[in-house]
Amino acid sequence: MSNTGNTEWHAVVLAAGRGPDDSMARAFSMSHKCMIEIAGETMLSRVVSTLDAHSSIGSISVVTDEPAAAKSALGAKITDVELLRADATAAASAHAAATRAGFERPVLITTADHVLLSAQILDHFLEATIRSDADLTAGLASAETILAAYPQAKRTFLRFGPDRVSGCNLFGLTTDRALAALEFWQRLEQDRKSPVKLVRAFGLVPLIRYLTGTLDLQSAFSLASGRLGLKAVPVLLPFANAAIDVDKPADKELVEQILGPD
Repeated sequence: MSNTGNTEWHAVVLAAGRGPDDSMARAFSMSHKCMIEIAGETMLSRVVSTLDAHSSIGSISVVTDEPAAAKSALGAKITDVELLRADATAAASAHAAATRAGFERPVLITTADHVLLSAQILDHFLEATIRSDADLTAGLASAETILAAYPQAKRTFLRFGPDRVSGCNLFGLTTDRALAALEFWQRLEQDRKSPVKLVRAFGLVPLIRYLTGTLDLQSAFSLASGRLGLKAVPVLLPFANAAIDVDKPADKELVEQILGPD
């Protein structure tokens, strides 16, 4: 297993639920989404186990709105994990956790429903982030990569010129300048799946370029970098699994098919 150039990371796992409106928790009669089991292990435990086993992850924080649920989901692993109280939104929680980490080491942000996260995915993403010399990286997978492996998967694809991509719930923050992106995310969080609204926030010209199909992925990140005063870089992951999270019952069914029998 690679150790991404001897760089040690602090991992933040966003594990807050959606309260009484959490359809996943209701569907599986759980008090909290992170407690749902996938192939015999809770989602949160799976993600934390993968992070804990990776040689480049030096410490782990779990951000939760219900510490008791997180402790139950983690079981014995709780001794190796710091629990942090969630803020009002995912963006605010990520900002608070990254700030608390202090950037003594780079910060990896992921989510508790990223149950197909693997050492291979982490190797690729962390190595690419270090090589990029960026303040911020975002993991993405192309529509072609995802649909070639899972044509039945229903994903939200963002189109930038010829590029169609889906987010992978992986963000690398290597300097405190990346906090500006999290602050911006807080302002736009409700529009995160509307590319038109996201691009419009950067001004009229980027919006026109997006609508006319002339704003490609690299250009979009360059514009974001200029707007936020940092270097932001996309990391395209060649793994369909990197883009499969568990947001709805159909996702859970797909993930269990991928994992196969115990």
